[in-house]
Amino acid sequence: MPLYLGVMSGTSLDGMDIALIEQSDTTRLLATHFLPMPDALRAELLELCAPGPDELARAAVAEQRWVALAAQGIGALLDQQKLTAEAIRAIGSHGQTVRHEPARGFSIQIGNPALLAELTGICVVGDFRRRDVAAGGQGAPLVPAFHEALFGAPDSHRAVLNIGGFSNLSLLQPGQAVRGFDCGPGNVLMDAWIQRHRGVSYDHDGSWAASGHVQPVLLQALLSDPFFATQGPKSTGRELFNLAWLDDRLSQLPRFAAQDVQATLLELTATSTVSALTGAMGQPEQLLVCGGGAHNHRLMTRLAELLPDSVVSSTEAHGVPADWVEAMAFAWLAHCCLQGVPANRPSVTGARGLRVLGAIYPA
Repeated sequence: MPLYLGVMSGTSLDGMDIALIEQSDTTRLLATHFLPMPDALRAELLELCAPGPDELARAAVAEQRWVALAAQGIGALLDQQKLTAEAIRAIGSHGQTVRHEPARGFSIQIGNPALLAELTGICVVGDFRRRDVAAGGQGAPLVPAFHEALFGAPDSHRAVLNIGGFSNLSLLQPGQAVRGFDCGPGNVLMDAWIQRHRGVSYDHDGSWAASGHVQPVLLQALLSDPFFATQGPKSTGRELFNLAWLDDRLSQLPRFAAQDVQATLLELTATSTVSALTGAMGQPEQLLVCGGGAHNHRLMTRLAELLPDSVVSSTEAHGVPADWVEAMAFAWLAHCCLQGVPANRPSVTGARGLRVLGAIYPA
């Protein structure tokens, strides 16, 4: 059976996920490897998400460091599994998103697939988003087609919620084309706020948020952003939701305790997600959650409270570890590209039609 590797580093920038899958008529996860993102590289990638001096050269250097890290992780995973490069049909590499502005006709992921192919000796498929954007689409999210292949059921109304730095939904309804869209901040604001005030990278289990109280006036101010009122297809990123966006709204309101802001940011993620979900399909029978947010106990509890008629669970309950769904998706997308199978969904991105995604860099 063909073997593929998927490489993913998301907007949280906590590290790099590498998944090994076996792909036939079904997808089977065989092995995984995680590398923490080095602090200096994380800082540089974050800076590249906003305008700055000498961006072209800095991005070129940063992507070389990103690729070196990916090649290191791929080598370690192959060694662990006693596999050679020749055993892998292709690597699906998402790259690192530094700008996402489909309204202006572009989405930029750095990751130099040619260099990754050179360092690993394995065919690389990269640059997945650009073809969809060229066809008038958002270029994101791209995972709903994979969610449909992995979790779709002919007799069940399901939604899949990926909570990374940002949250996106895939709506799986029998007899209907899969739909999906970004629904707003996932962990990005909570991570940035706790980093500022407590010097840690994330709120473990949502415990700091749980110690605070939701501030309704702040929540309403955050939810008043026009993004939340728009319907899909839609996508978003750090260009919109960032600390400056939060600080601007906080500056117009009374001062709140830091833990109350964190509690309100968690409520923003939960309520904006549920509002988008129920507005698009009502309460599904099941909500399957993946990404880092699936480990946030307070957030998962809040989602279940807001969806009393749905069974809310991690994708783990369906046999797929929550941390590895996205890396698996890009391995699957590499398979689709090599097979000539369109993997975007116009019902998700708004593209003019189905397109084969990705550019191929032979070993």
